[in-house]
Amino acid sequence: MKIITNLKPPYYAVIFTTIISENLHGYKETSEKMEALAKLQKGYLGIDSARNEIGITVSYWETLEDIVAWKNNVDHTEARNLGREKWYKTYQLRICKVEREYGFER
Repeated sequence: MKIITNLKPPYYAVIFTTIISENLHGYKETSEKMEALAKLQKGYLGIDSARNEIGITVSYWETLEDIVAWKNNVDHTEARNLGREKWYKTYQLRICKVEREYGFER
């Protein structure tokens, strides 16, 4: 497991925060498929994700246009609809411009 550290601001972060339902049939497979598909999209820079009671996935993108193109991807739209119908009790999506970053690694 590794945190994305090679990004150079400015770029955009899409923060997807979720609470999942009890019906998770097909969730893991679809999640893995969406991550693989996102990596193929123009402007994709990387992803960080963690899940406990609340799941938080942050994907990183070069431009707002790249984010919109990913949102409008047919397979992603289908997965999003399944999420609303079956997998999520609630979710919140936030889009932020990252202007500065720093970190630490031992």
